[in-house]
Amino acid sequence: MNFDSPYNPKEVEDKIYRLWEESGFFNPDKLPPPSSGQAVKRKKKFSVMMAPPNITGSLHMGHVLENTEVDILVRMKRMKGFKTLWLPGIDHAGISAQNVVEKELRKEGLRRQDLGQEKFVEKVKEWKEKYGNIIFDQLKLLGISSDWSRTRYTMDSDYSKAVVEAFNHYYKKGWIYRGKRVINWCVRCATGISDLEVDYIPEHAKLYFIKYGPLTLATTRPETKLGDTALAVHPNDKRYKKYWGKDLEIESIDNDLPNNQPAKTKKIKIKVIADKSVDPEFGTGIIKVTPAHDITDFEIAERHNLPSITIIDEHGRMNENAGLRYKGMKVTEAREQIVKDLEAIGLIEKIEDYEHNIARCDRCNSVIEPLPSEQWFLKMEKLAKLAIDAIKKKKTIIHPQKWEKVLLNRLKNERDWNISRQLWWGHKIPLEGETDVLDTWFSSALWPFATLGWPNKTNDLKKYHPTDFITSARDIRDIWIAKMIFSGLEFTGQSPFNTTHIHATVLNKEGKIMSKSRGTGVDPIDLIEKYGADATRFGMMYQNLGSQDIRFNEDAMLTGKKFCNKIWNATRFVKQNVNSKIPPTPRLRRASKNQNLTEADKKILSGLKKTIVEVGNRIEKYEFGQALHKLYDFFWHEYADIYIETAKKQLRRSEEVGAPTKASELADEKARQQTQEVLIKVHEDLLKLLHPFLPFLTEEIWGILNNSDAPQSGGRSPDRKRRGKPIMIEEWPK
Repeated sequence: MNFDSPYNPKEVEDKIYRLWEESGFFNPDKLPPPSSGQAVKRKKKFSVMMAPPNITGSLHMGHVLENTEVDILVRMKRMKGFKTLWLPGIDHAGISAQNVVEKELRKEGLRRQDLGQEKFVEKVKEWKEKYGNIIFDQLKLLGISSDWSRTRYTMDSDYSKAVVEAFNHYYKKGWIYRGKRVINWCVRCATGISDLEVDYIPEHAKLYFIKYGPLTLATTRPETKLGDTALAVHPNDKRYKKYWGKDLEIESIDNDLPNNQPAKTKKIKIKVIADKSVDPEFGTGIIKVTPAHDITDFEIAERHNLPSITIIDEHGRMNENAGLRYKGMKVTEAREQIVKDLEAIGLIEKIEDYEHNIARCDRCNSVIEPLPSEQWFLKMEKLAKLAIDAIKKKKTIIHPQKWEKVLLNRLKNERDWNISRQLWWGHKIPLEGETDVLDTWFSSALWPFATLGWPNKTNDLKKYHPTDFITSARDIRDIWIAKMIFSGLEFTGQSPFNTTHIHATVLNKEGKIMSKSRGTGVDPIDLIEKYGADATRFGMMYQNLGSQDIRFNEDAMLTGKKFCNKIWNATRFVKQNVNSKIPPTPRLRRASKNQNLTEADKKILSGLKKTIVEVGNRIEKYEFGQALHKLYDFFWHEYADIYIETAKKQLRRSEEVGAPTKASELADEKARQQTQEVLIKVHEDLLKLLHPFLPFLTEEIWGILNNSDAPQSGGRSPDRKRRGKPIMIEEWPK
């Protein structure tokens, strides 16, 4: 492009990204020193691991926020002379990938069982090769400057070896065991799933107040009454102290009668216990303990040696333990029926409307059923302590600090980790005769060092580990970040990253979680097509001001587009009015000593100095939105609106004072040159500060300003020493 036409990102972005990739400068081993008068060697390293998206994923606004933040930090560090590695990668996404391929098979009238495990796995691999890297192409559209030559995948051969090494290490220490515990079970996916794969969706429900002899309790799941083995109250709740330890004989539903007969009561005995996990503020302060169908109830049962009765099967239907009356019903059907029956026999005291979070599978949206299941577990007591100690001793800094306490509390209450999944796609558990695969998060926990070649002692592992920074959404803070910390300490003896930054969550305008499938999402590719990548990055960061929630407003992208045009037009003025004889560096030191500086010159140079300091400090503190606001305000208002207008007058001053003399011509020429020097100094430094936020625009402008052969106002072509040096490796302003 040239300045004869308005700025058009569609003509620039693809071209610029290809130039970046061809330069090889995303690879830290190919980085030259920053371009400056006194270039320094890249002695310090700065390494970051990309949070790996799923192979089934496409770019969403959370990705835009997360990766733009990292790209800003990485681009600044690269310009500051760091040997900068941003290593990208992708996760095999066990449940998600298996679901996607099964859907494809159903279109052909097939099930995975029709293919068998070996052929099904081949189908998943084929799907991955065809679609799995789409998100990388989308990240490139956004301008992400990762070292794509080092891209890793959690199922590649070297990474798989690292997973086996980690499993065998734990197994030999006796920390992996097989046992029966209550887990999150997805009846649709037919597998246990991790806490992270559970979405808690607010839904309207009912709160049922059921009579248990002299007591009444509230529950949202009356159907699980058939698996009750105790009632529990909080030890400090004096209302029920007289019932502690007693066996109450109460009336309940006779579940042995066929459901075509009227409901009747039968006598049962149930024990009352005291446990600190009970919330005395919920309902009446009494809960029913159903150990087989609630994780907390399971733990209560273990503490009090209570029996467990499973009444729901792995398909989400009532089993024989639910009695003849309810056997075979879906859970929702059984709930409806038992409420009718309890009302008929007078055991329902009241029913209230109630809104609470329903646990659903984030892959298929089915309601999660907590079920007892025989699974492989990893003991967490010692591993959790490793992470706790590292966080307390600041071996890993949690930012913002408020999340440190949250993460520590989670680790202090960490349950043994269910690491097995009943899937066909994933890392096979490396034990003879075992058909289950490992939880996806088992392999992801190794990410910061397995990506660098661990367990082999590679050059990359030596140079770039431990890493310096990682960022995460708060919904995976407890799951992924904690697991990476204790894994790094266990396998390398070091915390895997110096700082964890928990970034904001992007909500829609109404404050709802973004979801394309639910129609509440925004497609970033549409925004890039409409406004350009720089304006999209700008709009995201402009709204990113430290709150943990961003209510996304597309108007910010329009503001970004207008700002790009403002920068483009300001550059046109500078290019048309700066004498080509002015050397490119260093201008500020010379200009500051010149007694011909006007008050306007001094003010803009002083403001520039403050802006350089503040923007750098804000980025180092991960205050990306605040840094951008400072740049926006300074460039638009102090520089473009005020100084450039003043500079126009300073450049044409001699034309306004009458007939020139030789002395006045010489003075005017010096004043003109001084104004030109200040203009180019301020403009170039602002382009450098803006580059991490608006990489495409600034790179295009830099190329035009410094690589053009077209004569400028002084009649000479620009300095040739700058030819071909992109702004991405220029020196950060000082």
